[in-house]
Amino acid sequence: QVQLVESGGTSVQSGGSLRLSCAASGYTSSSYSTAWFRQAPGKEREGVAGINSDGNIIYADSVKGRFTISQDNAKNTLSLQMNNLKPEDTAMYRCAAAPRWLYRDVLLFDFNYNYWGQGTQVTVSS
Repeated sequence: QVQLVESGGTSVQSGGSLRLSCAASGYTSSSYSTAWFRQAPGKEREGVAGINSDGNIIYADSVKGRFTISQDNAKNTLSLQMNNLKPEDTAMYRCAAAPRWLYRDVLLFDFNYNYWGQGTQVTVSS
């Protein structure tokens, strides 16, 4: 069974940086697509960044130029480098995985994902 465990969330001041990690285990497919989602209180879940097994990447417009997603296949670890953080980035961040290749343009749709981590909280203060 696939398990995803996030880490790295904490409180930071506006303009600061954080690096989130998602450790995956139990992968049985040779091709996975993964992504980061976030959800703030009272708001819908939002796709932040996604990457497929070909290395194609997509970002939400709200984080372009500030966030970088990366995948270490040898370690089965997904990372999200977040720079120039803003108060509106405050949310619970969760990683997600799907045991198949996904077209780049659909990587940020949550219904495509079978497996989810529990999440890590990021709080950005002004």
